[in-house]
Amino acid sequence: MRLGVLDVGSNTVHLLVVDAHPGARPLPAHSHKAELRLAELLDEDGAIGPHGVDRLVATVADALQAAEDKGCEDVLPFATSAVREASNADQVLARVREETGVDLAVLSGEEEARLTFLAARRWFGWSAGRLLVLDIGGGSLEIAYGVDEEPDAAVSLPLGAGRLTAGWLPGDPPDPAEVKALRRHVRARIARSVGEFTRLGRPDHVVATSKTFKQLARIAGAARSTEGLYVQRALTRKSLEEWVPKLAAMTAEQRGDLPGVSEGRAAQLLAGALVAEGAMDLFGVEELEICPWALREGVILRRLDHLPTEEQAALGG
Repeated sequence: MRLGVLDVGSNTVHLLVVDAHPGARPLPAHSHKAELRLAELLDEDGAIGPHGVDRLVATVADALQAAEDKGCEDVLPFATSAVREASNADQVLARVREETGVDLAVLSGEEEARLTFLAARRWFGWSAGRLLVLDIGGGSLEIAYGVDEEPDAAVSLPLGAGRLTAGWLPGDPPDPAEVKALRRHVRARIARSVGEFTRLGRPDHVVATSKTFKQLARIAGAARSTEGLYVQRALTRKSLEEWVPKLAAMTAEQRGDLPGVSEGRAAQLLAGALVAEGAMDLFGVEELEICPWALREGVILRRLDHLPTEEQAALGG
C-alpha cells in the first residue's frame, strides 16, 4: 500500500510518501516539505499567531493534495512540540480540521521518543543490543534507551535547536556570553535526566537521528547524502568539540556555506551542536552512528504493525 505520513514539526511540515506492507521496509516514493519554523512563530503568550496559522493551514492543504496526486491510500498526520506546546493548540487544530479535513494527532514528547526508538531498532536490528537513541528536533530533544522495540526509558526535553536559537542566540554571529549561558543551560537540563538512563547500564550502541545530527556529521567529514542510505555515518565527540567554537564564530550565512548545511537550518546549527555536544559528554559517548530512519518511519512502522489481519492478507502480508 502507498502511505503518506504528514509531520507537522517545529521547523518543517513534511509529507513522506512510502510504499509499504507488513514485514517489509518502507520504500520512500516522494517527499514534499515546506519550512514554517513554527517554533519561532510563537508570540510572547506562547500562541501561534494568525499569520502562522494561515501558513500552516495552506501548507497542510498543499501536502494533502500532493498525497492525493501520488496515490496515497491513507495519510497519517501528526504534530510535535511546536503545536503541542502552543497556548492556542486547540484552536489551531480545530482550524486545520475545519479547513483541510486533516485531524492532526498531537504526539507527546515521550511518544516521539518511543516511535523514534522503534525506527532505530528496526533499522539496526537486535544485534545492536542495548540502544541509546538521541534526536534533536526544532522544539525538543528526545532520548530513549532499551533492549527491545519499546524503550525502557524515554524522555523529551525542551532543547530543540529552533527553540534555543530563538530564545538564547539572537545575535548573528552570537554573543560569546550568550553562547556560554546557553551551554550552561543545556547541560544543566540534560543532567537532570542522565541518572534515569545510566542506572540501566551502558548502551551497546549509540545512535542519533534528525537533520541536526546529520548536518553535524557531514561537516565533520561523514559521507554526503547522495552516497545513499546504507553508507555508515558517524559523529565523534572529539570532532564535535572542535567544531562548536568554529560554529560560534560564524554568521548564519557562513554556516550555510558548509557542506551539507541547508540555508534554512544554518542559524540553528550552533544551538543544535551545543545540545549534541552536551548529550554526548554527559552520557559518556565518544562516538555515535547516524540512523537514516526517525520519527516518520516509526509512525509508519507502528501503523503497519497494527493493521488488521484481514487487511494484511489483502496486501499480501
